[in-house]
Amino acid sequence: MRVAIFGGSFNPPHVVHGMVASWLLETELVDEVWLVPVYRHAFEGTHTKRLAPFEERVRWCRVIASEVDARVRVSEVESTLEVPSFTIDTLDHLAGAHPEHQFRLVIGADVLDQVDSWRDWEGIQARYAPIVVGRQGHRAPEGVPVFPDISSTAIRRRLAEGEPTEGLLTPGVAAALGNGQAWEQ
Repeated sequence: MRVAIFGGSFNPPHVVHGMVASWLLETELVDEVWLVPVYRHAFEGTHTKRLAPFEERVRWCRVIASEVDARVRVSEVESTLEVPSFTIDTLDHLAGAHPEHQFRLVIGADVLDQVDSWRDWEGIQARYAPIVVGRQGHRAPEGVPVFPDISSTAIRRRLAEGEPTEGLLTPGVAAALGNGQAWEQ
């Protein structure tokens, strides 16, 4: 089976995550999409992003997966790997645990300028044939589909400021988030 590994913080997952998963399936690039929330960022300490608890992000991913398609699944694999887990470590682990599958990595064009700092980007390219998706307002390679510029960062800000998030979250994720308490402390 051809499986797209769609990793990210999913802090929270939003409609564009669902659009990308649907596009991957409807274009028949893959047979399944596995959402893989990061347990902890490999570059933790180099940014100020605060993650909601892993269990909450997994729950939100399960909600959006159920709203998108039965072929979208959620993997908690990163919670079982050495911390921090780099993308290549996660992919190699999944490939070893599921040799019957052919894995491909989904990556946003907005992070292409950062891949030189990733552990073994060449190995990722060689073994996991990345599928690049674009984000409106960011440079994307020619021929890459471009999705709306919706970010979890903007959604967290809106939630913190009591602003509406209609159209940015799926109904189920919006309900699961409640009033955004996952970011309060």
